[in-house]
Amino acid sequence: MTHFSFQEASKRSLKFLFPFLLICIIHYTPYAQAYEDLKPLKGHQTQVYYSSGSEAKANRMAKQLDRVINFYKENIHFTPSVTLLVLSPQDWNNYAGSMVYGMPHYTNDKTLIVAAENNDFWKSFIPPLDQMPKELAQVITETYTDKTGNLTMESFFDLLAIHELGHAYHIQDSLVMQRNWMGELFVNIFLHSYIAENEPDLLPALTVFPKMVVSSTDKSTLKYTTLSDLDMYYAEIAQKYPRNYGWYQCRWHKAAANIYDEGKLSAFKKLWLTLKTQETKLDDVSFAALLAQQVHSSVANVLLKWDDADQQ
Repeated sequence: MTHFSFQEASKRSLKFLFPFLLICIIHYTPYAQAYEDLKPLKGHQTQVYYSSGSEAKANRMAKQLDRVINFYKENIHFTPSVTLLVLSPQDWNNYAGSMVYGMPHYTNDKTLIVAAENNDFWKSFIPPLDQMPKELAQVITETYTDKTGNLTMESFFDLLAIHELGHAYHIQDSLVMQRNWMGELFVNIFLHSYIAENEPDLLPALTVFPKMVVSSTDKSTLKYTTLSDLDMYYAEIAQKYPRNYGWYQCRWHKAAANIYDEGKLSAFKKLWLTLKTQETKLDDVSFAALLAQQVHSSVANVLLKWDDADQQ
């Protein structure tokens, strides 16, 4: 993809975005579990509650999560327990704590919160098209224009709910993820594999944004770039260097796409089984060998070739 100056346009946005992928799994805060002020939506794999006026969005997202759960029940024979809250700005603060409105996240390992409406957070990711190469501006326009003709990042953020659902799988079934970065790569493979297998029309919404971020980031401006950096300073990077963490997340999104392209669904299924059965913590050499032998070389290459220019 053509290199462009997306970095400056996204600075304000990225300081909010990707830390939630860490925060949602390391500092849950207990919130009230009574949802009397929300409306229940029955008949789904997840328990669903939504704000008044948000039934259409709740139905759409609940049905998609139903499809995800059914798909993985058939393929890995596990189903987590999840409650989905689809919230208006008015209800958000009652359940979402300090998270910015629009950021999908958990308040515990079972309660997944998503926004019901377009919002300033999503809008802040819309890049200045007049400052971009024409072909790139066209891709963004084709990918993120809604039915009203306006640009919105809603389709990307809605898909991150599936990413978050993936965390419920490995947490609730007690998989040993071996590395912090594997915990995030795992859920991106979970997300990408489902979309590629079942809803391929949504692949552009999932992949264009990560490609934009990676292609526009000058690595020399990042404090941390290696996987060992990420594992050692995981919380610090997410909390103090969110743009840096955003770059890591977009690299994992791209890696997940490559892993699916090379290994198909089989790669995820083998990864699931491997992380479920390998309970002893391994060193990098042994972990890479395990991934190459029992999963797929493309997964091992995330560790072995992370710093190679052609992998970025």
